Amino acid sequence: MDVLRPQLLRIDGRIYRKNPIQEQTCQHEDDEDFYEGSMECTEEPCEAYVVVQTQQGFQCTVRAPSLLYKHIVGKKGDTKKKLELETKTSITIPKLGHEGDIVITGQHRSGVISARTRIDVLLHTFRRKQPFTHFLAFFLNEAEVQERFLKFQEEVLEKCSMDRGVDGSIFQKPKKLHLTIGMLVLLSEQEIQQTCEMLQQCKQEFIDDICGGQPLEAEMAGIEYMNDDPGMVDVLYAKVHMKDGSNRLQELVDRVLERFQSSGLIVKEWNSVKLHATVMNTLFRKDPNAEGRYNLYTPDGKYIFKERESFDGRNILKLFENFYFGALKLNSIHISQRFTVDSFGNYASCGQIDFS
Repeated sequence: MDVLRPQLLRIDGRIYRKNPIQEQTCQHEDDEDFYEGSMECTEEPCEAYVVVQTQQGFQCTVRAPSLLYKHIVGKKGDTKKKLELETKTSITIPKLGHEGDIVITGQHRSGVISARTRIDVLLHTFRRKQPFTHFLAFFLNEAEVQERFLKFQEEVLEKCSMDRGVDGSIFQKPKKLHLTIGMLVLLSEQEIQQTCEMLQQCKQEFIDDICGGQPLEAEMAGIEYMNDDPGMVDVLYAKVHMKDGSNRLQELVDRVLERFQSSGLIVKEWNSVKLHATVMNTLFRKDPNAEGRYNLYTPDGKYIFKERESFDGRNILKLFENFYFGALKLNSIHISQRFTVDSFGNYASCGQIDFS
């Protein structure tokens, strides 16, 4: 790493430099759970944290899901010990499986703030390595759309089944058709509730104005592929646009995405939502319950490699370029849980907001 151009991490609107340091006193077999970086804040974060003065000195609390505690503790407690030593603080972490606050105490306010900053960076880093658990989406459950999708599948298999990699296993299930706004990592009931509250705030602050208290009338028509080679396609999707030609749907989803990114509930990867409804995905070939997007890490931070057999989509794109799937009335945004099915065959919903 170039010391003049260190890695920058954005956490809760603040920017941190991650500076490398050399460890000379000890070595660790598994340095994944061991804090090895020195964090400096480019902007003084004192006003951002609530630090309370007590009889023993100063105290600050951090709320984090229990699944991430182990990354603060580290292997054999090394990460926690190092943080306490370098910041001259005492860090109390709830027992594994018990939700609660991480409590930082110290004689000096600056030390407490430093420990809080480093813990925030650790939580942010390891949260990014967690598999996605939920996603914000519109359900595309209109009967016409699902029937037209089955017609699309039937005609594709009839006309293109001889093309490499094209078979019935790679089609989406009609009852799971959806439009994704953003992927979420929600690791506790509190975070699910926070997401519900954030959606409600979006509704009150701008969704009602955009929708006027009515469903958004849209159309699902035409197909496109994700990558740059139509002869080696992994994901084929249907396009969605407003019937009246306006950009209200795009504006709505982009503002929802921006709000969730600024809150830290969605990691910032893009500035705009790519509106699409996946209709074919090669992940389904080996696993019918696979998702269209996935993290490349397990909950323990191990890298995942998923081999995929692409398909030749050139004939499909030529024959079905303007296929009409049907009209949509988009009236609800759902917090959908991955790898689940409700009684209707759709993803289980943990919460929702309605436009009308």
